[in-house]
Amino acid sequence: MTHRQANWKVQFLSDNASPVCPEAWEAMEKANSDAATNYTLPYGEDPITAEAAQRIADLFETECHVFFVFNGSAANCLALASMSRSYHGILCHPSSHTEIDEANGPEFFTGGAKLLSVDGPEGKIDPRNIPARLARGDGVHSAKINALSMAQPTEVGTVYTPAEIRAITSLRTEMPDVGFTFHMDGARFANALAALDGVAPSEITWRAGVDVLSLGGTKNGGPATEALVFFDKQLAHDFGWRRKQVGQLASKMRYLSAPWLGLLEGETWVRYARHANQCAATLGAQLTQIPGVALRYKVETNAVFAALPDGVAGALEAAGWHFYRSGSVCRFMCGWNTTEDAIAALVSEIQLAVETHAS
Repeated sequence: MTHRQANWKVQFLSDNASPVCPEAWEAMEKANSDAATNYTLPYGEDPITAEAAQRIADLFETECHVFFVFNGSAANCLALASMSRSYHGILCHPSSHTEIDEANGPEFFTGGAKLLSVDGPEGKIDPRNIPARLARGDGVHSAKINALSMAQPTEVGTVYTPAEIRAITSLRTEMPDVGFTFHMDGARFANALAALDGVAPSEITWRAGVDVLSLGGTKNGGPATEALVFFDKQLAHDFGWRRKQVGQLASKMRYLSAPWLGLLEGETWVRYARHANQCAATLGAQLTQIPGVALRYKVETNAVFAALPDGVAGALEAAGWHFYRSGSVCRFMCGWNTTEDAIAALVSEIQLAVETHAS
């Protein structure tokens, strides 16, 4: 059994389960062996970190402040802490990672700001539901809503179009008294960009009204590396101290920033994201051919949410397959290195389990 075959049954658990892609690994190796950076200044004062930050600014075609951190939770929570104080309220979708999967991190880092959910179909915030949220409470007796966090793509793999983002951020001018700031959780931003073929990164961020972006690298072939991008540079005021205080300032920062040089070279990051999206589309299409299997959401990026017949999910788990599930709905994630053989193996096992439980 080859190494690739041995990992089939873990491959769809999460894109976090994938290894570091060659380009990111080679960039780290170069940072480690190049005479110019073998010894260099610590704490992000090195030329590699400066170059990576500039490459990200160039990518978005604007001046911005870029900070590298160890993970997406830190990026999201610290971004929101830069936008909101302890008495504020932050709007987000009820299925968002911010709401469900940060272990109260936003509340902790803001000192108590309250997360308030705004629902909408396909995992997206419906801006028509926001006014009702703003009308909640009784003045100073309730949280003062000042921020909104949206995920691109959403937690269920769907993608906001530029028009949909602008429909949300337009509330800044429609309701100037609120003082809205807008955060985007872009843990899988590359997958959204690949899905919106031809749309520039700037069109779904600062040009659409986004103030701060948590730009994900880990899920797209990077190691423990995320970038926090402040398009509103005023929000980054004193952020260096905030990052240091919470233990997110790496002494050897070049090893967090160098992978971005590999990912961004020749649009490697989008190419890998496109591959992951295509694998998910293939998996979704094949699963719909199995009787009793239905997709819960549109497959727009690299996530497939499939409702399986009774007993099938348990049979897959008993056979050693790893994936997240809620009841009969299973999430299968594709990554930068997902293989056709792995897809075929998973589909075959699901087909067999369906047939076994139907007999």
